[in-house]
Amino acid sequence: MAQSTIQEVFDLAGQHHRAGRLQEAENLYRQILARQPQNPHAIHLLGVIAHQMRRNDVALDLIRRAIALHPNFPEAYSNLGSVLKNQGQLDEALAAYRQAVALNANAFEVFFNIGGTLHAQGKFDEAIAAYRQAIALRPDYPEAHHGLSLSLLTIGDLEQGWKEYEWRSQCKDFPPRKIRQPMWDGSDLGDRTILLYTEQGFGDAIQFIRYWSLVAQRGGKIIIGCPPELQRLFQIAAGGCQIVTNGRQLPAFDFHCPVLSLPRVLGTTRSSIPNSAPYLRADPDDAAKWQRRMNDHSSRAKVGLAWSGRPTHTNDQNRSVSLKALAPLARASDVSFFNLQKGAAAEQAKDPPAGMELIDWTSDLNDFADTAALIANLDLVIAVDTAVVHLAGAMGKPVWTLLPFLPDWRWALEQDRSPWYPTMRLFRQPAKGDWDSVVARVADALSIWVKDRAV
Repeated sequence: MAQSTIQEVFDLAGQHHRAGRLQEAENLYRQILARQPQNPHAIHLLGVIAHQMRRNDVALDLIRRAIALHPNFPEAYSNLGSVLKNQGQLDEALAAYRQAVALNANAFEVFFNIGGTLHAQGKFDEAIAAYRQAIALRPDYPEAHHGLSLSLLTIGDLEQGWKEYEWRSQCKDFPPRKIRQPMWDGSDLGDRTILLYTEQGFGDAIQFIRYWSLVAQRGGKIIIGCPPELQRLFQIAAGGCQIVTNGRQLPAFDFHCPVLSLPRVLGTTRSSIPNSAPYLRADPDDAAKWQRRMNDHSSRAKVGLAWSGRPTHTNDQNRSVSLKALAPLARASDVSFFNLQKGAAAEQAKDPPAGMELIDWTSDLNDFADTAALIANLDLVIAVDTAVVHLAGAMGKPVWTLLPFLPDWRWALEQDRSPWYPTMRLFRQPAKGDWDSVVARVADALSIWVKDRAV
C-alpha cells in the first residue's frame, strides 16, 4: 500500500466516521495499522471510535498510545480529555484539555470543553471565562453560548443568562425551529394571535407555562402548543387559551415564542420571578374521585414519592436515585406513601423498602392532569429533580426536592428555598454522589413534620 493509498483509505474512513458508520471506519483504520502499526493518527481515531461506542477503557489506552508516539498532538489530548470527563475524572480531563490548548491556542472547541468541565466541578466563574474564550475565538459558536448561559443562570445572572440561552435553538442537540412567523418581542398584541409552545422536558414546560398569564396581559389571543400528556392540565389552568397538542394542525397565528424564551422577552430578573402559586390545579371532579379512594388513609399523613427522572436527561445519572435509597423515610410514623413514579423505575414500587407502606395507583395516571388530581389529595411530595416536583410546586403543594451536588441551573446555589416555587424546600448533596446524607436529612425533617402536623 503506497502512502497515497493510505491517504485515500484515511479519506474514505473519515467519510464513514463523519456519517456515523463507525464499524466501517474502524475496519479501514485497522487496515492502515496492518501496514503502519505505529501510525498515531489511525490509533487516535480508533480511540475516538471506541469512545463513541462507549468502550472508554479501550479508548483511553488507544489515545494514550497515540500521544506516546506523537507527543505534540493537540487533537489527541482534546479527545483524551473528553474520555476522562465522561468517566468522571474531571481534574485529569482538565489537564488533558489544557495540554491541548498549550499546543493549539486557537482550539475554540477545547475551551468549550474546559468550560463544561469547570461547570461540572462547580467552578462557575472559571467556566464562564473559558466559555468566553471559546466565543472570542469563534463568536458564532452556539454550544459555547449555550454553555455560557447555563453557568450564568446558575450563579443568578439572569439578564445575561437569558440572552445567551437563546443560542440553544442553533445547537445541534436541539430541534430546529421551523416557524415563518416572527418571534414575539414583548410588545402589545392588540387583536393578534401568539403561539406559545413548550420545549425540552415536561418539567420545563410546567415551570415556564406560568408566563402565559403575563402574556395575556399584553392582549391578543393565545395558542399553547404542548405534548398530549400536558394538554388537559394546561387546559384546566388556561381555559381562555386554545391548546393544541404537538403534531396537530396549528390555527393561524401572528407571532410565536417558546416558553423558555419568555423570561428574556418579559425581562425577568432575580427580583421579578413570577412565583405566585398555584398557577396549575387539578380538575375538581377528578380530585374528588381520588379523595374518596383515599378515605382509608385519612388519619395518616399522605406523602407522594418519585425517585427517578427521564433516563435520557443529560444529568440523570446524578439526579436520580433508587427507591431503596429512600428507605430511611420509612422510619416516620403515621405516614402512608403514594407512588408518583412513572416509567421503567416504577417497577421498583413492587418491592418497597422494609417498613414502607407504598400505595401504587400509577396505572391509573394516564397524563399529568391525573397526576395533579392525585397530588391534590396529598399532604407532601418528596422527589428528586423531575417533572413531579415542578407539578407539585406549580400547584402550591408542599414539596421537598432532592438535588445533586451539581444541580440544574434553575435551582441556583446554596439556598434551601426555590425562587420559582414558594412551597418548595431544597435538600442538596454536600458532595458529589452523597445521597445518604441527603436522605438522612429528609428523613429527620419528615419525622419532625409529622409531629408538628399532629399538634
